[in-house]
Amino acid sequence: MEKNQEILGHPKGLFVLFFTEMWERFSYYGMRALLILYMTQYLFQEVEKGKEVFGFSVIRAGLEAVSGPLSNQALSSQIYGFYTGLVYFTPFFGGIIADRMIGQRKSVYIGGILMSIGHFLMAIESLFFPALLFLIFGNGFFKPNISTQVGGLYAVGDHRRDRAFTIFYMGINLGAFFSPLVCGTLGQKMGWHYGFGAAGVGMLIGLLVYHFGRKHLPAEAKIQPIQRNVETGGTLSKEDKTRIVALIFICTLTVLFWGVYEQQGNTLQLWADEYTDWNILGFEMPSTWFQSFNPFIIFLMAPVMDLFWGWQSRRGSEPSSVGKMALGCFLAAMAFVLMVINAKVVGPGEKSNVIWLIGMIFMFTLGELYLSPIGLSLVTKLAPARMVSMLMGVWFFASFLGNSLAGYIGGYYEKLGTENFFYMLTVLAVSAGVMFLAALKPLKKVVVD
Repeated sequence: MEKNQEILGHPKGLFVLFFTEMWERFSYYGMRALLILYMTQYLFQEVEKGKEVFGFSVIRAGLEAVSGPLSNQALSSQIYGFYTGLVYFTPFFGGIIADRMIGQRKSVYIGGILMSIGHFLMAIESLFFPALLFLIFGNGFFKPNISTQVGGLYAVGDHRRDRAFTIFYMGINLGAFFSPLVCGTLGQKMGWHYGFGAAGVGMLIGLLVYHFGRKHLPAEAKIQPIQRNVETGGTLSKEDKTRIVALIFICTLTVLFWGVYEQQGNTLQLWADEYTDWNILGFEMPSTWFQSFNPFIIFLMAPVMDLFWGWQSRRGSEPSSVGKMALGCFLAAMAFVLMVINAKVVGPGEKSNVIWLIGMIFMFTLGELYLSPIGLSLVTKLAPARMVSMLMGVWFFASFLGNSLAGYIGGYYEKLGTENFFYMLTVLAVSAGVMFLAALKPLKKVVVD
């Protein structure tokens, strides 16, 4: 990495990673914006008409063996949940492979290529499930090894690290903002496969940014062979082991938050499509634009929160990392209180004003800013240097559990009715916040901000 080259007080490499991740997230969220609608409104209806989709009967039989008979909405919700969950499961193994075998840079290249293939395979309806597998495995290589390189740009104790992850998080959400506008519009107005193809192009652009900016990235840690690691496994200090246990515990607490959070692309997208009036000044906006609200608000609010936390820090009143994560859960709960009220006032056959969704997403997004980038930063603080990619994978493993939970929860959207469903999400978010608060004191000595 080239020395002493900074932009806005941060290394140039941060902005290489910013734009790489921006385009990767463009591809992921562009595909996600269409996924639940594609399954419920097109693909599974075509299957009912006799269209062959490789693996469909096996997957449906497996899910129904556990859950009982599933409607198209419930089946789509569970598949959505397992897909979005598995893209956070594979980073654990991608992190281990990077740490012990091939390094972070090669992992990013492999992941980007696999995901590009997956996006373009989505254009072939019969290969829907193999396409999802390419995306899942590709993300496993890509995701943990981009995030850990952000931490590698800063020395131990550098106060800029939390702020760097907040900037990096803005890159994630800039891509997530544009992708529903581009991929969602193409998919809903021109055809599903145009939207999926645009997502594939975005992934290829991200790979090019990474390749041509690689000289600004941190040097890779020396790769230790797996056998040597086994032999020296006892070299972890007691402090390291305590921090690892604390990190795993914190990751576990986030599962309920992710189970609530991931309703955005699942049941909340269905609500946006069915119960929200998108006619604004005579223009009928595609309902997938709903998924641009969250990243747009993040992009606006992340620098505001950065300044706010800096102001709190100077006054000695900034919450701890774990305290911030508790606040994030309570803010998410408040967002779903709005949805409960929204569901009460919308009568049968009626549609609500889009302002309800905007208000809900604003509260939801503040909650996310208090939890997600703080958690990413916490991993790089607590993880021993030689295990940072693997433990970043643990963070994403918690997202796997949360996203899988989101798919299961989403299966109750039709069964409970919208009002009771949103009540349930409120209770889950509050429960997560209470558990974070209960953990504040025990973790105080371990988690040093």
